[in-house]
Amino acid sequence: MAEEAQPSVTLRQQQAYQFDISFSPDMPQHVLSDEPAPLGAGAGPSPAHLLLAAVGNCMSSSLYFALAKFKNDPGGITTTARGEIGRNPAGRLRVLHIAVDIRMGAAAASLNHLERILDQFEQFCTVGESVRQGIPITVSVFDGGGQQLK
Repeated sequence: MAEEAQPSVTLRQQQAYQFDISFSPDMPQHVLSDEPAPLGAGAGPSPAHLLLAAVGNCMSSSLYFALAKFKNDPGGITTTARGEIGRNPAGRLRVLHIAVDIRMGAAAASLNHLERILDQFEQFCTVGESVRQGIPITVSVFDGGGQQLK
């Protein structure tokens, strides 16, 4: 994917487990994160939600990038990322696995070089490939008719 400056975020505690997350002066949007009950109030996405969003977004963007290289239109992309939370051998909660399902609106038959794209697009995902070094990630791709392609 595209080169970018070294990213950073700033988190400011609002109360207890709630943090206001700002991304940069150029991005006025903020996100309020919070832990679910019983620790927090569930007033925003948890850190696990943000991790899933980052991996799912990066995989989706990477697939779009690979499709667009061959002038393909995916017909819209909808992605669901699910995390499996469990305890490690020390008894601490961890994200044990991430499953990403990417659904395109277009039919597979309308997409050029699809086999090559499916073989390569995950390698373009900076976040997913970085996270994958410590957490197994499974990616599935479906076309507009619901046919599983990967």
